[in-house]
Amino acid sequence: MTLGQEFHIAGNWFIIHFTENNGMAFGLQFAGGYGKLALSLFRIVAVLFLGWYINRLVKEKTSFGVIFSFSLILAGAMGNIIDSVFYGHFFSESTYFDLARFLPEEGGYSSLLHGKVVDMFYFPILEGNYPMWLPFWGGDSYIFFRPVFNVADSAITSGVFILLIFQRQFFQSHNEKSGENIESIEKENTTGIKNIEPEIEE
Repeated sequence: MTLGQEFHIAGNWFIIHFTENNGMAFGLQFAGGYGKLALSLFRIVAVLFLGWYINRLVKEKTSFGVIFSFSLILAGAMGNIIDSVFYGHFFSESTYFDLARFLPEEGGYSSLLHGKVVDMFYFPILEGNYPMWLPFWGGDSYIFFRPVFNVADSAITSGVFILLIFQRQFFQSHNEKSGENIESIEKENTTGIKNIEPEIEE
């Protein structure tokens, strides 16, 4: 697809729209090439930390919901990293008139860690104008939902929302398991002391 090309899947409210994001969510970005490099390195460090943390959660036998949520966040972060690390190195630049080429002879449009993230899902479900009485935005047009995102963004968002919505259930069950483990350890210690005492008295 050329940059900006789109296919309407379900009328005007579900569209596959090809765009590229040079920074973070909603197109936010740091200034210059060093900002992009810093963002890519931060993503890599975050993925390494998440991988370590999930491994720890598994060893501690944390509830499946918590592990699943953090795994979604990890998978989404890795997906965006693949784009930002490799995409610019292996593809020519996408334009509104020409398709990007894989492994062009002149090289990719940027170096490693400086690639753009590909976004494609667009859901402009509601369109209209703000009422005139609304301060600052009165009369301006709006689109909901305006941002274009990808599968990785969906995974990260879903993981975060699951954690926020079910946090009480997740951490309550985790605390109950921790309490059960502490009680079982105390019982074992108490039982061991009772078994040892008669032997000492004899």
